[in-house]
Amino acid sequence: MTDQTFVLPDVGEGLTEAEIVQWRVAPGDTVAVNDVIVEIETAKSLVELPSPYSGTVGELLASEGSTVEVGAPIITIGSSDATPPAPSAPTTVPEPSDPGGAVLVGYGTGGAVSSRRRKPAERPVKASVGVVAKPPIRKLARDLGVDLSAVTPSGPAGEVTRDDVVKHAEQASVFRNIETPAWGEVREETIPVAAPAAPAPVADAREESIPVRGVRKATASAMTSSAYSAPHVSVWVDVDASRTMELVKRLKASPDFADVKISPLLIMARAVIWALRRTPMINAAWVDTDAGAQISVRHYVNLGIAAATPRGLLVPNIKDAQAMNTRELAKALEHLTLTAREGKTSPADQTGGTFTITNIGVFGVDAGTPIINPGEAGIIALGAIRQKPWVVDGEVRPRWVTTVSGSFDHRVVDGDGISRFIADVASVLEEPALLLD
Repeated sequence: MTDQTFVLPDVGEGLTEAEIVQWRVAPGDTVAVNDVIVEIETAKSLVELPSPYSGTVGELLASEGSTVEVGAPIITIGSSDATPPAPSAPTTVPEPSDPGGAVLVGYGTGGAVSSRRRKPAERPVKASVGVVAKPPIRKLARDLGVDLSAVTPSGPAGEVTRDDVVKHAEQASVFRNIETPAWGEVREETIPVAAPAAPAPVADAREESIPVRGVRKATASAMTSSAYSAPHVSVWVDVDASRTMELVKRLKASPDFADVKISPLLIMARAVIWALRRTPMINAAWVDTDAGAQISVRHYVNLGIAAATPRGLLVPNIKDAQAMNTRELAKALEHLTLTAREGKTSPADQTGGTFTITNIGVFGVDAGTPIINPGEAGIIALGAIRQKPWVVDGEVRPRWVTTVSGSFDHRVVDGDGISRFIADVASVLEEPALLLD
């Protein structure tokens, strides 16, 4: 038998490191080519790595939670000429296809990857190796002092859920309650209970140190680079969005849009695309080259939508959004949002953006001065839409009012272009019929 070493590959993103999130195999397991062996988290996405070898798992060379550089060995797999026996009760789990077409170096896509690993309950586990659970659930278990290998999973794919961990903790008389807010961060509160007979020392929980890695590390680097390299200028304007709200109501009632989610963000996206066509320099980027600086003007719109996810801030983009009609754009926005929320955004969907929208209104925020996404010249924010007093034809009336704000790279676009762009977006929100031109 010959041991073969698998090193962490560049998963097609040009990144230098990744975090080992979850091993899907344990020493002694039998794997085939393309079986999923490990889940890693890069600065952009969660990625399942398939095995390039068949054989028996030898040693796991990197622990869960550790950060590994590209090219570093992570696992050994022993191969032999003999065909390994098939598991007595194989479980085939189709993996989701990657619409972005990201390819691991050394592999072809070859369609959906399937895993022949046994269910966690069917395989002996050591500590938490082999337990199927998402990163937030693993953190919850660590905070509660729960051994995941002792938890009975109830998820549809055999994974441990939040309820499983909490129920196990309650049964084990662990009475700390951890609540997960919408932002995906863990907030902890202590519930008074009867003290155990021999209480163990408890560390001071008033402070918590969170390692900066993955999405948070990449976001911090990108925002710092953008803030200190691109001279930001910010503008904003209040808008009477009453007719936009009327249009949203009509679209929701239309049979043609019955199967798709409609929101003011859809009209905002259409307004941005319309305004970018009228002021192309907003859809440009400052590029430093060996021959000197250049401004790259894109005649297409890869529309980025900033999304707050449990893993942090992601900015996936809709490719060639300018070529879509209203229904197509609505479907694309819905798919983008659901994919980001489920943590399945591919690296390809997060690259190549030309302009970004951030919908801060969903958090009840009126306006802001967002930082430009690197490689772009502007970002625009849609604030909360509220009923406010508004002067119409000399009379004060209740109207649906919002604030449109944005930040722009002053190297690329001048003040008149910025003002014209913001005014155009506001005009469409006030009168969506302008989109008919």
